[in-house]
This record gives sequence, C-alpha cells and structure tokens, in this order.
Amino acid sequence: MGAGQLYVVATPIGNLDDIGLRALSTLAHADTIAAEDTRVTARLLERHHLEGKLFPVHEHNERRAAERIVEQLAQGKNVALVTDAGTPGVADPGAVVVAMARAAGFRIVPIPGPNAAVTALSAAGLRQASFLFFGFLPSKPAARRKALAGLRALPYSLVFYEAPHRIVESVEDISAVIGADRTLVLARELTKVFEEIHRCALGAAAGWLRENPDRQRGEFVLIVEGAESAESSVEWEPVLSALLAEMPLVRAVKLTCSITGAKRKAVYARALSLDSKVDG
Repeated sequence: MGAGQLYVVATPIGNLDDIGLRALSTLAHADTIAAEDTRVTARLLERHHLEGKLFPVHEHNERRAAERIVEQLAQGKNVALVTDAGTPGVADPGAVVVAMARAAGFRIVPIPGPNAAVTALSAAGLRQASFLFFGFLPSKPAARRKALAGLRALPYSLVFYEAPHRIVESVEDISAVIGADRTLVLARELTKVFEEIHRCALGAAAGWLRENPDRQRGEFVLIVEGAESAESSVEWEPVLSALLAEMPLVRAVKLTCSITGAKRKAVYARALSLDSKVDG
C-alpha cells in the first residue's frame, strides 16, 4: 500500500463561501479530517454538502493526535488538516502535526486559502510593502510590553491578532510602547456580517473602542504602521528641498507629507535643518 499524504487545508475565516475548489475537493476525498473543533468543521462540511470522518486536533492534544495521523499516513490514508478558521499552523494548531509527518517521511501538500492577516493587510492601505506577522501578543502586560519594545524600531508594518477580552488593554500598551502618533488599522469580524475596519492614530484607538461596546466584539487583526527608517528620507527629502525653495517652510512641510505620505515630525525636523543651512 502506498504512503498517504497530509493535506494542510485553509478554511474560511468567517464567510463559509470563502473556500477554494481544491480545498472542497480535498475535504471530499480525504480518508479522515483532522479538525481543531469537529463541530465547527462539521458545519463547514454541511454548508457544502460534504461528509467526512472527523477527529479532533487542538492545542491540548496535538502531539498525541500527530502520532495517530502518522499511523494513518503509514497505512496509506490521506489526511486533511484544518483549523476552525484560516490556515493551520499560522497562529493556530498544526505545526506539530506537519513537523512530525514530515520527519516520518510523508509528503505535505498545502492547500492555500483564507488568512486573516493578509485579508486585513489588503484593506489597510498602508504604504509600507513589508510587514512582520507576530500573531498573538503575550497575555500578561509586562511580557506584552517587553515584546513590543523589541518591535518598536522595525521599519515595516506590524501585524497582530488579538482576542476581544484583551483588545483595549493591548491597544493601550501598543500605543504606550510603539508611539501614540503611529497609524493603526483595526479589523474585526472579517468577512462576517458585522465586519469593521477602522483606521486611526494609535493614541485614539482605545477611546474609539470604548465609545461602543460592540466595537470590542469578535476576533481582531491589528496592523501598526512601522517605524520610519533612516533610509526612507531619501524618498521625500528631494521633494521637501524643491518645495522649500518655492514657498514658506510650514506649507512646504504640509505638501511634502501630503505628496509622499512621510511623517510630519520627521519632515518638519529636516525642514528646519535645511532652512537653517540656507540662512547660514
């Protein structure tokens, strides 16, 4: 009997229709489906008129379940690995199963699909092309602030997941450590009926959340604007220099920020420096 294959299948993050044809075909033909919560996956299968043999694989039993999956693969069975929402192994169970199956010599087949972080990034509109996906911040305040301190100077967007019961305190810590003037995009209930994507300064985020308790419901993706790198001034300094030659400093700074998206604080400081050199 030939060896089985482990299929790592991404599933919808909210709207059950957001699933690809390959994913549906894989779930339909798998000998067994390893699911984070069998009840959640059962609803997905029912929605698409599929049936499957389900067994649980979650954070509390993942190693034992991985051993069972390896045994099934050795018997020539194909196993589909899914989580409640999104891609297994990305801020969700699955990495242990994949590692053990790979170590045992079995083929791993990724079936791409929905991902909350990428979905939120697509609607964020931030200028930075690069991003760091952190996942969930530590739940304890001291550990959370320590982790944030290590990210503060990075020149790319920072992507976090957060649970509703910690969203306000997490946003307050991010603002305190990263800086209240950075831009934050909060995306909650993505692809669901009450989907909401809000963009504001970090310093205003906690107040916005407290204004309406409903804004604190659901799972969150937080995208924080990255630090401005020293090299990034190369992109806007020629614009600033040209405008300073034609108009007052304040107007030149305002137009430079509007044209390039640069931070006013950095542009203003550089404008003062250039202006003083001219005066001198």
